[in-house]
Amino acid sequence: MTATGGIAQAEAIGAGAPSRPTRMWLQADWPRIKDEVKRLQARIAKATKEGRWGKVSALQRLLTRSYSGKMLAVKRVTENRGKRTPGIDGKLWSNPAARWNGMEAMQHHGYRASPLRRIYIPKSNGKKRPLGIPRMLCRAMQALWKLALEPIAETLADPNSYGFRPERSTADAIECCFTTLAKRKSPEWILEGDIRGCFDNFSHDWILQHIPMDKVVLRRWLKAGFIDEGTLFATEAGTPQGGIISPDIANMTLDGLEAAVDASVGPTERARRKFKINVNRYADDFVVTGVSKDILEQNVLPAVKQFLAVRGLELSEEKTRVTHIADGFDSLGQNVRKYAGKLLIKPANKSVKALLDKVREIVRQHRSATQRNLIVQLNPVIRGWAMYHRHVVSKAHFTSVDAHIWRLLWK
Repeated sequence: MTATGGIAQAEAIGAGAPSRPTRMWLQADWPRIKDEVKRLQARIAKATKEGRWGKVSALQRLLTRSYSGKMLAVKRVTENRGKRTPGIDGKLWSNPAARWNGMEAMQHHGYRASPLRRIYIPKSNGKKRPLGIPRMLCRAMQALWKLALEPIAETLADPNSYGFRPERSTADAIECCFTTLAKRKSPEWILEGDIRGCFDNFSHDWILQHIPMDKVVLRRWLKAGFIDEGTLFATEAGTPQGGIISPDIANMTLDGLEAAVDASVGPTERARRKFKINVNRYADDFVVTGVSKDILEQNVLPAVKQFLAVRGLELSEEKTRVTHIADGFDSLGQNVRKYAGKLLIKPANKSVKALLDKVREIVRQHRSATQRNLIVQLNPVIRGWAMYHRHVVSKAHFTSVDAHIWRLLWK
């Protein structure tokens, strides 16, 4: 929409001419704003690569105080999926005037982080995952610092880290599994790793010491606390799930895992190739391949535990195991397994069951709905699941799911 069109629309909705904040927001030159932020991010990445940390800090300060950075941060938090979820103050920036006023309120001097609003969402295992919802101003400030932190995170990231990174996805992580395990001489043993309560247990001391950003602002976010059922709780560890910048902090905290695993089998690249060590990480889930079970249990596993302990983390004993490729393992909703020497990646049984359970629940809740309305409810769920698994060996599962859904609807 052009600036003129946006103002005309605002005039049509309102009683008269739009206010100054409304005009200023609608007249923003977004291509120029994005180019300015991208230019500063490129300079931060270049300074990071050269190890010029003083210049990195100066450029971060320039970006986080800039008009373009603030505008882009507000645009992000008011257009993402959480834009209708308020923090503890109950406020949303739902119109152009509120967004402009919010941008002008983004000042580092005198900024105080408010406690988070705690909500719970269901997990696949029946438990509930806690989320911390910041107020809009804190959300926008986190989005602003994310713009300044992301170039550093991307420059220093592990090569085979795929979670919560631009231009990377679960499909890339699964492709990495395939290229690592599909060959005849590929490693046959896999260490499946899962970090217990990753986001809730990060060491604040480690984060404050190693994350390259304004320590005062970072400390305020980490120590803001949360409100659950009217009670204020302190946060002594972890970074809140629900915060925009939390995935970047988590990734930067876990970067270095590949180097630690490689060092566990020897100091040279030749040793890594000899023992067929490869690391593939998506957020806090990772798999490590090796030439034998002993190498993974005696060398790699202790190195991983030591790496995590420094950061205040530990492995989940029930989810961490060493598996042979002939037995297969589940990763990111898909099953990776060799059948008579041929690697096939298929939708995991848990993923299929979760889809059918969700379809049954939708049908049960819409027994009296018209056919059209039921289709409107079902199609996004089915389409989303199919699009996620379309890159792997899915034909048999698609046929089976199709038959189950047909019989369910026929009944």
